[in-house]
Amino acid sequence: MTTTTRSPLKLAFLAAVAAGTVLTAGCAGRSSGPEDTAYVARDVETLYAEAKRRLDNGNAVLAAALFDEVERQHPYSPWARRAQLMSAFSYYVASDYNKSIASAQRFLSIHPGNRDAPYAYYLISLSYYEQISDVTRDQKITEQAKTALTEVIRRFPNSEYASDAQLKLDLVNDHLAGKEMEIGRSYERSGRWLSAQIRFQNVIDNFQTTSHAPEALYRLTETSLALGVREEAVKYAAVLGTNYPGSKWYDRAYDLIQDHAAGVSAS
Repeated sequence: MTTTTRSPLKLAFLAAVAAGTVLTAGCAGRSSGPEDTAYVARDVETLYAEAKRRLDNGNAVLAAALFDEVERQHPYSPWARRAQLMSAFSYYVASDYNKSIASAQRFLSIHPGNRDAPYAYYLISLSYYEQISDVTRDQKITEQAKTALTEVIRRFPNSEYASDAQLKLDLVNDHLAGKEMEIGRSYERSGRWLSAQIRFQNVIDNFQTTSHAPEALYRLTETSLALGVREEAVKYAAVLGTNYPGSKWYDRAYDLIQDHAAGVSAS
């Protein structure tokens, strides 16, 4: 699986959520380049409005820098809290996910009970989720995405973010199961039957609701026969037939049992 691409719908949704934290401000002065990010003292409303204008115009990188300036120049203003979260959102839009996570985490460390905390947790989970890589690569980020999504659901089960987090968590679990299957198949090809079985069993134990479960049961049937444990093979084939009777994996498992374990009872 390649890095996830945000849909226009998601961006619109996030923008609407983020906009809810914004106060209406007066018109900002004109500016045109990165030199406008700082170190020029400006009143908080003008600086915040300029950051928001840049974000609305598609310059998320400059917007993030300007929101950071709001916090730097006016750390005790109510605008600083809003700027922290908007900075995190701007970095997310700019695909700078590490900075988005850092900004959201800083917001939570300072304002853990704020009404926008659910959104900050959700933004962290999205920033990990967007970085998920193909199953052939290391899945550390995928595990971090799983942890962050689970945290959103655990902390805010009735929030507007929980249902989307659950959907993404299901996809993350499917991805992790896919990684286990890839490793298991590799072991199987090299004749490392027991190592392969451990991977396939992990899919059944921890990811049994994913799309990979039927193949995992078939592979367990296959590796059990290779190990000479025919009773176990029959057991896995029976579980496969009970839960996925119309799948191609059951048809293959049935043929294997007929060829190599006919008349054997499950253990």
